[in-house]
Amino acid sequence: MSGKFRHLLAVMLTSLSLPLTAHAVDPAKPLTKVKVCVFDPAGQQGPGFSMARDQTLEARKWGMDMQLQVFTDERIAAETFKVGQCDAVNLSSLRARQFVKFAGSIDAIGGLMTYQQVNDLIQLLSSDKIGTLMIEGDYEVAGVIPLGAAYVMVNDRAINSVEKAAGKKVAVLDWDKSQAKLVQQMGAQPVASDISNFFGKFNNGQVDIIAAPAIAYKPLELYKGIGTKGAVYRFPVVNVTGSFLIRRSKMPKDVDVGKVARQYIASKIEMAFDAIKVAEKDIPANQWMDLSPSDKDRYTKMMREARLMLTADGTYDPRMMKILKRIRCTRDPSNYECALKDE
Repeated sequence: MSGKFRHLLAVMLTSLSLPLTAHAVDPAKPLTKVKVCVFDPAGQQGPGFSMARDQTLEARKWGMDMQLQVFTDERIAAETFKVGQCDAVNLSSLRARQFVKFAGSIDAIGGLMTYQQVNDLIQLLSSDKIGTLMIEGDYEVAGVIPLGAAYVMVNDRAINSVEKAAGKKVAVLDWDKSQAKLVQQMGAQPVASDISNFFGKFNNGQVDIIAAPAIAYKPLELYKGIGTKGAVYRFPVVNVTGSFLIRRSKMPKDVDVGKVARQYIASKIEMAFDAIKVAEKDIPANQWMDLSPSDKDRYTKMMREARLMLTADGTYDPRMMKILKRIRCTRDPSNYECALKDE
């Protein structure tokens, strides 16, 4: 993984774990020790870990004595959090689904199609009414940040329809069953991968198709996989987000950390959107390709069918699916799905 991508990913994900300066507690009260698993692909030399370390002084104003442990592997960071060896962790929302299914269902296939819709959701999640749904047992998602739309990238722009995708090899994360199910529904061949080889398989020709956000394009040299014949389809299959998870019983008692953090992050996400837009502009104009209106409709319906199936089998939280639909239909009330009652 290149240094530039490590820098951008770590900064965007680890920014979720920064404590806030508001709602300071009584400095005379003893500090609460909070063990934080910091996922930074670059380790202790990475910017994410450096930022978290710098913020430990600010955390004391919250009554928190932050003790940091860095992880370069997201899976291990999640497992360490699960077994109780840390009290907070920053993860992709897909990985966070195992802890809080409601919040982890944000990254549903085709759930949010525009950044305006993503912003609507994050603002809604910061409200008192919806915020309680971010809690599952002792776990709470204390912040969600956008990482950008995942666009389909192909090594041959002739792969421009559902039929032409049939039989093609598509990289999918081996721990996220929803990806493999959608690929199989298209008639394509899912190739199980992990984050360490997901992009490399595309660049060296082991797979024909991947879906990735623009922040990965330049630093991970995805233009090598696209080559001279490939393309990036301007059609998001999912809007990728990161989540900051806390163990509620380990947080200071005088501050509602989850609530305050969600509100703070919601007020700052324009910075994340700005970084995403810059990354998207870095993709050359001649590599973008638009689907025909008929194919857009077909893919939209296919993603909807996949969401229904994955909700029915328990992968997605039905409450989040209703909220996502409400947001889509508020922004686009003429959409055919808005008259349907099955999601």
